[in-house]
Amino acid sequence: MNKQQLFENIQKKQSFLCVGLDTDIKKIPPHLLQEEDPIFAFNKAIIDATADYCIAYKPNLAFYESLGTKGLLAFEKTVAYLRENYPDQFIIADAKRGDIGNTSEMYARSFFDYMHVDAVTVAPYMGEDSVKPFLIYPEAWVILLALTSNKGSHDFQLTEDAQGERLFEKVLRKSQEWASDEQMMYVVGATQGRMFEDIRKIVPNHFLLVPGVGAQGGSLAEVVKYGMNDHCGLIVNSSRAIIYADKTENFAQAARDAAKAVQEEMA
Repeated sequence: MNKQQLFENIQKKQSFLCVGLDTDIKKIPPHLLQEEDPIFAFNKAIIDATADYCIAYKPNLAFYESLGTKGLLAFEKTVAYLRENYPDQFIIADAKRGDIGNTSEMYARSFFDYMHVDAVTVAPYMGEDSVKPFLIYPEAWVILLALTSNKGSHDFQLTEDAQGERLFEKVLRKSQEWASDEQMMYVVGATQGRMFEDIRKIVPNHFLLVPGVGAQGGSLAEVVKYGMNDHCGLIVNSSRAIIYADKTENFAQAARDAAKAVQEEMA
């Protein structure tokens, strides 16, 4: 899915919501544990309930890898289900990969040749040669970690060099030498507030993947005020606040209601 197609879908749905499929076997409704594949059963129900109100899904690989081969199979089935039934959805593998070139090439193959996702999150710490292998796929996206929503982001991302440039700013500037806004996005946490102004000075046209709205306390109003550009430029993720809105047999309807409420605010 290219940038224009993504924007057109945002306009059509009046939404830039991404539903995070952080599916924890210990948190899903107990009645689903009787299913042959509880994780996929949960994901399928959530997708069917929320697809009208979102433009993307973001499975976090840690939740699937924690269950070994069964979890990875559930992830693959989830991606295949989206591809077959909701082809307009943008699929993000939240994997935060990043390693030396030949290893990154293997990661890129797994996500883009085999799993057929649209985008993968990548850590920039090891530099250009660790990111480039993901960029050889012209139809795929790299979503580079820039300024994250966790408390520890201050440990490194906000540190300044002798010229006063913060590390996340260096990442934004340097990475633009590797790819354009047609193939690269950035992760910026919703809890960063007015920092979006500084980010938009450097990357005015890029899409930003924004986690941290909902359970993490990020403000959608602030994200929109400081982060939106002429083409929206935002994919705002909500995970727990939607998928765990209810733990009874009515969980899917509760998720739908939660997604609808966010979409209406976005519209």
